[in-house]
Amino acid sequence: MLDRAELFIDGRWTAPQSDASYDVIEAATEKVLGRSALAVNADIDAAVAAARSALSGPWASLSRDERADLLDRFAAALQAKGRETAQLVTRENGMPISLSKSVNGFGPAAMVKYYADLIRADQADDVRPGVFGGRTVVRREPVGVVAAITPWNYPQPLAAMKIAPALAAGCTVVLKPSPETSLDAYAFADAALDAGLPAGVLNVVPADREASAYLVSHPGVDKVAFTGSTGAGRAIGEVCGRLLRPVTLELGGKSAAIVAEDADLDVFARNLLEVSLVNNGQTCHASTRILAPASRYDDVVDAVTETVRALTIGDPLDKATQIGPLVSAAQRQRVLKYIENGRAAGYSITTGGGVPADQPIGWFVEPTVFTDVDNSATIAQEEIFGPVLVITRYSDEDHAVTLANDSEYGLGGTIWTTDEDHGLDLAARIRTGSVGVNHYALDVAAPFGGVKASGLGRELGPEGLAPYLASKSVYFATR
Repeated sequence: MLDRAELFIDGRWTAPQSDASYDVIEAATEKVLGRSALAVNADIDAAVAAARSALSGPWASLSRDERADLLDRFAAALQAKGRETAQLVTRENGMPISLSKSVNGFGPAAMVKYYADLIRADQADDVRPGVFGGRTVVRREPVGVVAAITPWNYPQPLAAMKIAPALAAGCTVVLKPSPETSLDAYAFADAALDAGLPAGVLNVVPADREASAYLVSHPGVDKVAFTGSTGAGRAIGEVCGRLLRPVTLELGGKSAAIVAEDADLDVFARNLLEVSLVNNGQTCHASTRILAPASRYDDVVDAVTETVRALTIGDPLDKATQIGPLVSAAQRQRVLKYIENGRAAGYSITTGGGVPADQPIGWFVEPTVFTDVDNSATIAQEEIFGPVLVITRYSDEDHAVTLANDSEYGLGGTIWTTDEDHGLDLAARIRTGSVGVNHYALDVAAPFGGVKASGLGRELGPEGLAPYLASKSVYFATR
């Protein structure tokens, strides 16, 4: 049992104001892994108050170099326990350990270090000569207290994508992790203590939906940063719009992989797991709609089917495992319902389609491939968030672009071609926040985010720092 009976508020472990708790279930064993305290409104009040106090306290008096030095120590503390954290996340949500080691174990430290280096390199105010005389000094100041609300699928990096730039900017943070992965969230609290971050700069308060909504609307919060479903994002966006509160929303996706006429199918098949089924399909930017040219359709279906059928399903803590269990019984049932929907609609399944016979324990779903799927089908339009791929035929490149853009989402996507220049031209025609040519990965130094129902704003890169800074113009008249 990995119980966490306290909340992390104002730099110390704090008893919650109620006995509310959440049993975190291990995805592969269906047994209780540990119990986490859940914050109620009174705890949220305390966390926000601590963050506000820290904002105007020692944290505000630090120079950028001093803040960067503390962030370096924070990164080192995260990395020191990276392997342990990666294993914990794998047990919580079923992510294969081979992936978890990099994204949950070492990714957060890399992000914190990146933003520490970024603020060291960019310290000067912007002095601008006035068009009509005088000059203006443009300063960039922290936006204030940030409510960071994160999901269960990539709990560590998605939290770091908010915490790292917020702290680098001089903001303070109230982190509200998902209950399903609440245990690993305390790694940030442990690292804050080890690094000596000032009290209140980072607070960790797992909470249910009611308390999360209270945090979003809290009068002491200056900005909200959220990753999660589009439905929840719309609700948060409505609240922030009414309050005129800045908000960053990284939401759902249903990305397309365009296999061009000249694509190398060996390259495509070799990278299929990483771009389309990564983290057991529990990835918002995954290219789960595969658009194949009519002239090579059968070859694409064969390549995808053979690759998916050969994937190793099993214990996510085994480094040989490629597909682990889903995060919960409810998530598995949701995915199985989508599979039944596709089957009932008459679409063919070339592999998968149910629960693995040799995995009676754990929330496993067979990686599943549907073929000849119309792009208007439910399984082609709605985010399934599980190991399910659909293959759709296109007649020519214009048709492929039309199909790729025929979605309410616009988060990721991939293009497979032997001509990179053509891939770049084709990427410009896809209405989405990011596109990979012959692969897909998030780059810490480059912006990530969506358009349409996939969200608002950007994270990562210098663009990920900007939302946590407010510009202030100081005007000087000509003497």
